Amino acid sequence: MAIEIKVFKKIEDIPRHEWDKVYPKTLEGYCFLKTLDETGFDQFEFRYILVYDNDSVIGAAPCFFMDFPLDGGVQGTAKKFTGVIRKLLPSFIDIKVLFCGLPMDRGEIGFTDGRGPDVVRALCNTMEEIAHEEKTKIIAFKDFDSRYLNMLEPLFKEGFFRIENLPTTGMKIDFADFESYISSLSPASRYDLRRKFRRIDGKIDIKLRISDRLTDEELPVIYGLYMQTVNKQELGFEVAPQEFFRSISENMPGQVKYFLWRIDGKLIAFTLCLISQNHFIDLYLGFDYSVAHKYHLYFIRMRDLIGWCINNGIKYYEMGVTNYEPKRRLDFDFIPLYIYARHKKMILNPVLRALSVFLSPGNFEPVLKKMRKEGTFPRF
Repeated sequence: MAIEIKVFKKIEDIPRHEWDKVYPKTLEGYCFLKTLDETGFDQFEFRYILVYDNDSVIGAAPCFFMDFPLDGGVQGTAKKFTGVIRKLLPSFIDIKVLFCGLPMDRGEIGFTDGRGPDVVRALCNTMEEIAHEEKTKIIAFKDFDSRYLNMLEPLFKEGFFRIENLPTTGMKIDFADFESYISSLSPASRYDLRRKFRRIDGKIDIKLRISDRLTDEELPVIYGLYMQTVNKQELGFEVAPQEFFRSISENMPGQVKYFLWRIDGKLIAFTLCLISQNHFIDLYLGFDYSVAHKYHLYFIRMRDLIGWCINNGIKYYEMGVTNYEPKRRLDFDFIPLYIYARHKKMILNPVLRALSVFLSPGNFEPVLKKMRKEGTFPRF
C-alpha cells in the first residue's frame, strides 16, 4: 500500500473528477469551494487535501486556518469577562487553529468504501505537518455529527479530545401542505403563528420574488440586510463577503435560489438557499430591522420557505446554527455537532480541554441550557 498525499491551496488546481469521486455528494462540493476561493473570505486560509493509494484517490477533505475565538459561543456577562481577557492576553482567547471541515457547515470527509480509517490517519498526519510549517499550535476536526462517530474514534488514540459545539438544525418535510405542517406543531406554537399571520395577511402587501441570481441593484441592498443580521447576532462564525452572493449563483447554476421580500418595492428581507433534488439549505439571510419585528418577517419568511419546499418536493430542510428559540417552536430537530481538537504540546491539552468545556456554547445559549435541563437536548 503506497499512500500519497497532495495538498492544494485552490480547489481549481484539483481535477474535479478526482474530488467528486470521493467527496460526499453535498451541495457544498467542488463548485461551492470554488466560490469560497474566489470571493475572499479573509477570515480563512483554505487548504484541500487529497489522499491517494497507488495513484488512485481514496479520500479528500477541505481544511482552513483561522484565529478561532474560544469564547465564540459565550454570551452575556461571561462575554464581557472574556473580552477583558482578550484585551490583556489576546493570544489566550483567539488561537490560530487548522480545522478539517468548512467554516459554515457541518464537517464532511470523502473516502472510498473501507478506507475511512486510512484517510483519517492520513489527514491527521498531513494537518500536523501543515500546522508545523505554518506555526499553528492546534489542529481540529470541526462540526462532525454522529455519522462520523466511529470513523473519528481513532483520533482519541492520537491525543484528541471531543467537545460540544453549537448544534445545527433541520426538518424532515413530509407534509401535504403548509396547514398540515402548522397542525403538527404544539398548540401554543400553532396559536402564536396563526395570530402573527392574521396581523399581517390582507393588511400588509409583502411581495416575494424568487430568482436564480441577483441584479446589480439588488446585490448591495441584500448585503446591507445581511450585515444588519450579522451585527445583531451574539453567536456566529464567518462573515461572507459581498461578492460571494453574486459568484455563488454563477458557479452553481440551478442549485441557488434567492428569496426576496419587498414592501412597496423596497427590499426588506432575503434568503440565499442551496437546493438539490431533495435537499434545501437555508444558508444566509438578512432583514431590515426597522420593520422586521413589526411585520413578523422571520415567520413570514419561514412560511414561504417551508411552503416552497412542500410544493417542490423537497424532503429535508437544513437551517444551520443560531437563533434557536424560534427554531425550537417551529419544531426543527437539533443535531449535535462536535469538535475534535488537539494541542501540539500534549502537556497543554488538559488546559485547552478544560477551557473549551467551560466556554462551550451549551453553557451560555439560553435555549440550549433549557433543553439540557429538561433532558430534551439530543446526544450521540
